[in-house]
Amino acid sequence: MLKYIASAVLVAAFWSGPRLAVAVEVIGPTSEIRVTNVELAPDGFLRLAAVANGVHPGPLIKAHEGDRFKLNVVNKLTDPFANDTSIHWHGFFQRGTTWADGAEGVSQCPIPTGSSFLYNFPSGGQTGTFWYHSHLGTQYCDGLRGPMVVYDKIDPYKHLYDVDDENTVITLADWFHLQSRELALNGAGASANSTLINGKGRYPDGPAVPLAVISVQKNKRYRFRLVSLSCDANFNFTIDGHKLTVIEADGQLVKPLVVDSIRIFAGQRYSFVLHANQSVSNYWIRAQPSTGFGRLPDTTEGGLNSAILRYAGAPDEDPKSIEVPSKLPLREPNLHPLFNPAPPGSPTFEMTLAIGFNGTEWSMNNVTWDAPILTGAANASALLPKGSIYDIPHGATVELTVVASPIAAPHPFHLHGHAFSVVKSAESTEFNYADPVRRDVVTTGIGMNTTVIRFVADNPGPWIFHCHIEFHLREGLAVVFAEAFSDILVKNPIPQSWRDLCKAYKKAHPDFTLP
Repeated sequence: MLKYIASAVLVAAFWSGPRLAVAVEVIGPTSEIRVTNVELAPDGFLRLAAVANGVHPGPLIKAHEGDRFKLNVVNKLTDPFANDTSIHWHGFFQRGTTWADGAEGVSQCPIPTGSSFLYNFPSGGQTGTFWYHSHLGTQYCDGLRGPMVVYDKIDPYKHLYDVDDENTVITLADWFHLQSRELALNGAGASANSTLINGKGRYPDGPAVPLAVISVQKNKRYRFRLVSLSCDANFNFTIDGHKLTVIEADGQLVKPLVVDSIRIFAGQRYSFVLHANQSVSNYWIRAQPSTGFGRLPDTTEGGLNSAILRYAGAPDEDPKSIEVPSKLPLREPNLHPLFNPAPPGSPTFEMTLAIGFNGTEWSMNNVTWDAPILTGAANASALLPKGSIYDIPHGATVELTVVASPIAAPHPFHLHGHAFSVVKSAESTEFNYADPVRRDVVTTGIGMNTTVIRFVADNPGPWIFHCHIEFHLREGLAVVFAEAFSDILVKNPIPQSWRDLCKAYKKAHPDFTLP
């Protein structure tokens, strides 16, 4: 595994006054993404960041059903301690293009500074809310992350809302004043300094920088796409005075569910419909984090963990709305697919994965992940580390049982290459074999909770299954499923550019062994 533990000088200064709001940057499915180091102060504290196209969050990538993505990532990083990169397109199955999945050490070599790599892959009939982020070390904690949306040409829920555009995407992110490589080197999580909503936020005793404002018109209905770009924290998301009708989870449509709060974990996405039917005024949008300063009793004091929902005609001022206890919290077992609700049938491949922690490293079934490159071996058993890579036959019905950890929990687990049916949620003792939610990130709960998921191994490729708390992934909390190993190269022809990238990385890192 590539480790990035060298220290760097922290750029530390304070925000010196108001800055003009910047319109949401939007790019299409055929675009260039320039990865650079810039100094940012989204919460008023200046620090060095790694970002896409000079902004954080990165630009919204908009596409429509059936579009093909041709995203040329150009690495212009200058930080001498962290100047490689790779990009994962979170939620896309990459059927036939596993080489474009972006997981460093699993599906590709990193992109060294001064090089570029074209991620050329189809949307594959998928629609919904996705995101992209660096998949190298903990780099996305330093800013290299952004939302993606593939709009459905025939949305079955179009009659429920009036507005769905770049202004209805809401991103949540935890933000650190230290470089991520300087945080949590003992394998634990990290405490963020602030919560950013659409790239803006405040930290305790910091300057009163502008908060994000989301504008609505009275009596209109909005499809908001809530995206957790979190590196660690999960958030309890609410909008004072408004109900939220959830219609999508992780790119999968669900039957409408009315809630008044959404607990969202790192990597997860939800679409919800908000009817702007309240009095013309300002209302607090709250995203209370599970870690860091977010445990303070009044998390909106001074504008912490907050943004503003502003009705047209309301004054330009902070809300006076009052938080009330949630009566309709989102519970995962209450989510049900809109189409094809049944999970896969009786499993033919079953596995239990127990999360472990020895004080410095994380493990699955007592084995700590360390990333190899998965092409070039004759079979999965030849790959290292032993016990972290599992060969799954093509067409198998897979059932995974994940046993939670009492430490630094809950852990949000993401499976590349698939959406899965959550036949048992961590927060439930019941199994649902009729209509469990399908998604690609699931929480494992706390204590000795168990989570059970099912999927069909119908997508040949090396697919990593990992904790989306990036500090835990860095310290080994992952496994890889080598799905239909003998078919991977047959079903996923590797372009010459992939091989050239590894050569470029070898040139930049002479000690690296080519796959």
